[in-house]
Amino acid sequence: MQLPPGVTSKDFSAALEQFANAVGKDWVFSSEADVNLYRDSYTPFWHEEKEPIPSAAVAPDNVEQVQQVVRIASQYKIPLWPISTGKNLGYGGAAPRMSGTVVLDLKRMNRVLEVNEKNHYALVEPGVSYFDLYHYIRERNLKVWIDPPDPGWGSLVGNALERGGGYTPMRDHFDAHCGMEIVMADGEVVRTGMGALPNSQTWQQYKYGFGPYLDGIFSQSNFGIVTKMGFWLYPEPEAYLSGTVSVPLRDDIHKMVEVFAYLANSGIVRGTTSVLKTSSFLQSDRGDTTVGLGGSTKSMEQYAAQKDLGYWSIDLPFYGAANVIAAEWEYAKEKFSVIPGVKFRDGVSYRFPLDPQQLAKIANPVPLGVPSLTTFSIGGPRSQGHIWFSPIIPMTGEAVLQAQDVFEQAYRDMGSPSAAPPGFPIWSFFSRAFVIIYFMPIEHDVEKNRRNREIFRQLIKIAAQHGWGEYRTHTAYMDDIMNAYSFNNHALLRLDETLKDALDPNGILAPGKSGVWPKRMRKANA
Repeated sequence: MQLPPGVTSKDFSAALEQFANAVGKDWVFSSEADVNLYRDSYTPFWHEEKEPIPSAAVAPDNVEQVQQVVRIASQYKIPLWPISTGKNLGYGGAAPRMSGTVVLDLKRMNRVLEVNEKNHYALVEPGVSYFDLYHYIRERNLKVWIDPPDPGWGSLVGNALERGGGYTPMRDHFDAHCGMEIVMADGEVVRTGMGALPNSQTWQQYKYGFGPYLDGIFSQSNFGIVTKMGFWLYPEPEAYLSGTVSVPLRDDIHKMVEVFAYLANSGIVRGTTSVLKTSSFLQSDRGDTTVGLGGSTKSMEQYAAQKDLGYWSIDLPFYGAANVIAAEWEYAKEKFSVIPGVKFRDGVSYRFPLDPQQLAKIANPVPLGVPSLTTFSIGGPRSQGHIWFSPIIPMTGEAVLQAQDVFEQAYRDMGSPSAAPPGFPIWSFFSRAFVIIYFMPIEHDVEKNRRNREIFRQLIKIAAQHGWGEYRTHTAYMDDIMNAYSFNNHALLRLDETLKDALDPNGILAPGKSGVWPKRMRKANA
């Protein structure tokens, strides 16, 4: 058995016994077979001693049990790694940052506490998945939508705390939350926003409450354990339609993004989309194995014109009243028409609600608020897993071209094994900035994984040199990315550490999460 750092076998056995008394012996897992279920299925440390392996897992059923577990862990200084459903694949899964940590598995806390159809919100526990909430809503025929990310088996709470994104107008999941309940490191329960008011009637309707707004310090952090969270839902729209805009020249990206940013920031385009370098994929169609790295800009423009697809393209999603979104699409076409040679193509359209037969015909229903697992087809049937490199760049054509050039050059220099070509899409999951999602494969090969880890770390440095920071990462790279946020001698990290020391003096909650270590572990992990 892997022991927590600095904890004796005797004390660990005593703690496990107390955990069992708190949650029931059937919900404390310490056998090798059980612990293996909490390892990262997509670990970049396959067959290496560096792979973080938990010592045990404990699964409480309610807030009171979480409080008891936290107090026991604090007594013995046993680190805990809270997870919601443990489905954060590509970013660490259920595995902790540090070997020997006890996984605090909140999957049994899977109650939908409220869905309000009139004010369009939900209150859920961390074990509630997108599938769970979707089925809850469908079974009651409620006229509200959830906003799932690509894999629907994850937790609303977990994804929002990691600042994940989806596709509908509620796509920024942390921004769409309203109110939290948190168990602190000493076992105290705190409610944020209007939840601090006893018998509050507006906990999920007004975010801020009174006094300092603290919700943000609990996202991507190790300052507390969120046990309830509210979410704003999207009222079921009357209709949806999409349209594609394509432009013929490389330099058309400047005006294309400028117009898109105007439409997005004006609230006309309210869902997630991506800017595609269509010509890169056309190079693949020609049999060019460099996928866009060869050939001049002019030749790519000419070939794109022959295929009648354009050099760049962007799909625009519209949600709302049928006559309104039709007018929005016409208005968008009017704005994009300033680009010579621009072309428009009507996409799919739907009227809601859709029946099961209609839904079954849609290859990817996620943008319609329906959770799915189709994203796991990425990499093909032989894929052994993946990690995401996810830098944020400005929403400008200049930034798009620069990022394409920079990462294509890195692709050449390092021989990146990414399954995504240099024409990877640039996404609008968040308002007013783009995010690049770069796919890095996982291998069951020690040397390949070591090489890939070095490539990943170089990508972090290259991005930072250009002023682009990652918004989220796999646990293996949390220190590297936090280190890149180094303004004023790492003032942000020092502030995080000050908060950590004040709120969790024994350093038991998720050591190393987002590069924030408790005082007693900092030198060892520096």
